[in-house]
Amino acid sequence: MFLGEYQHSLDSKGRITVPSKFREQLGDKFVATKGLDDCIFLYPMEEWGIIEEKLRSLPFTRADVRSFARFFFSGASELEIDRQGRTLIPLNLREYAAIDKELIIIGVGSRIEIWSADRWGEYTSDAESSYEEIAESLVDLGI
Repeated sequence: MFLGEYQHSLDSKGRITVPSKFREQLGDKFVATKGLDDCIFLYPMEEWGIIEEKLRSLPFTRADVRSFARFFFSGASELEIDRQGRTLIPLNLREYAAIDKELIIIGVGSRIEIWSADRWGEYTSDAESSYEEIAESLVDLGI
């Protein structure tokens, strides 16, 4: 399980250092894709396979399913971690998430999210003000 928040910087070649606590769980190869809320999602290969199966089981005759699948899969790249614990974030994903230098890496259970530091700050400010409200709404979902 991925947990925690880490501040990092993008190097001049577009690489990030993956927090050491995440490296073993990610494995040698993993998938990065366009996430929701304008961030990047990282999935271990096993988790990616589960998501792929779920999306494949949805009815492709629905326009919203096709649209989401196109967006989600077309933005995906298989990545690796080098000996120094770094990985290259593809340019299309950096542009999508507006990451130019300072970034935040967070663990979100079964995935990792990479955020531009500015966007993460804005997101957490907005979410903190409604945290209790969100928690109450989750009760309706059985959580």
